[in-house]
Amino acid sequence: MPYYESVFIARPDISAAQVEALTESMSAIVVEGGGTVAQAEYWGLKSLAYRIKKNRKGHYTMLALDAPAAAVKEFERNMRLNEDVLRLMTIRVDELDAEPSVMMRNKNSRDERSRRDDRSDNKPAPKPDAAPEAETEAAPEAKTEAAPEAKTEAASTDAATQAENKTEGEDK
Repeated sequence: MPYYESVFIARPDISAAQVEALTESMSAIVVEGGGTVAQAEYWGLKSLAYRIKKNRKGHYTMLALDAPAAAVKEFERNMRLNEDVLRLMTIRVDELDAEPSVMMRNKNSRDERSRRDDRSDNKPAPKPDAAPEAETEAAPEAKTEAAPEAKTEAASTDAATQAENKTEGEDK
């Protein structure tokens, strides 16, 4: 029998349990048609690239099917009739992978990375040396001394600008 991979997007306002029930009911249609569902993966609630039927998110699910063409056709017909399904795409593949899909592998690697980051947060931060603290204390004093000079320069330029504006106004 030929192999197929089918991905569908369900409405975001249904729960993950309802998506699982939808997946099981569609799997039953394939089994009734003489095929098998080799793998079913729930990818989760994800953002869509663009709006579909006024929705910005959707529940993604992938099914790996080993079924005759007639069973897949009936499966797709029922999916199109279901109001909870926003989009459906089924492709024929040469062979089914026994490994998890790329989406599931990426999800697992993200989980591992976050666990590693959590462990590094528990380590105490290294104590700073005494020398950098002395430099940071001296720097604010220098800034406070320079600040009054900058204010006087700004005030003198404002006064000169106002004087020029007055003379231009008198000439008109």
